[in-house]
Amino acid sequence: MSRLNKKFHQLTAEDKKAFIPFIMAGFPNIKYSSNLLHKLPGLGADIIEIGMPFTDPMADGKIIQDAGHEALEAGFKMENLYQMIESFRKIDQDTPIILMGYYNPIHKFGSEIFVKKVKSLGVDGLIIVDLPPEEDSELCIFCLNHKLHFIRLLTPTSDNQRLPTLLDNSSGFLYYVSVAGVTGSKVPVKQVVADEISRIKKYTDLPICVGFGIKSPEDAKSISLSADGVVVGSAIIETVQKGASEREVSDFISSLSKSVHSN
Repeated sequence: MSRLNKKFHQLTAEDKKAFIPFIMAGFPNIKYSSNLLHKLPGLGADIIEIGMPFTDPMADGKIIQDAGHEALEAGFKMENLYQMIESFRKIDQDTPIILMGYYNPIHKFGSEIFVKKVKSLGVDGLIIVDLPPEEDSELCIFCLNHKLHFIRLLTPTSDNQRLPTLLDNSSGFLYYVSVAGVTGSKVPVKQVVADEISRIKKYTDLPICVGFGIKSPEDAKSISLSADGVVVGSAIIETVQKGASEREVSDFISSLSKSVHSN
């Protein structure tokens, strides 16, 4: 059983939902993001999603775009991400790590080489925003061959006709984008999300985690009532951008995890 499957199995047994915080590698600098990564399990993170900075992040709103650009301007290189994960895995062998990003840097590196590299470091899955199922031969198949989860994004426009194609080769969990738009742009409507999750679950047994637009512990709690997990990214990044102290950032993340786990 993979680390990710084991985590969802454990949470189900405990009647809990997954709290999945998103951080941007290298934001606001390498040291800060590495220190925050190490803190996350103690703050209640069940799974950790790490963004890979990219120059043209089309699915991201201004908050995460700015974080990625700031990381790149501060000198971020992929080697820094590898070192972050390697350091984390020396002290934590249990918390799943998901990388989220875009295909261009992976293509330049070499898809199979990249998959082997991150798998060897202890990465558990990839979310690649700009690769549809029609392009599975570019990356997804390498992930399957090397037992790295390939996690699909589903959106409000993923109708029943499209779902079987999206579910093919998906594993780990499904990431449901709760609003039509970029990250951090709107607040999801609880009942609409619940109805969509119910619809999708008729087609799959995979856990469904919801992200985009979840801004507060109250939002996180309401979405967790119907989802198997809750992803919070922009709200965490924005807290850092506004100059919050490391203690304030930690307290905010902890409040999110408590809300998700309180059902």
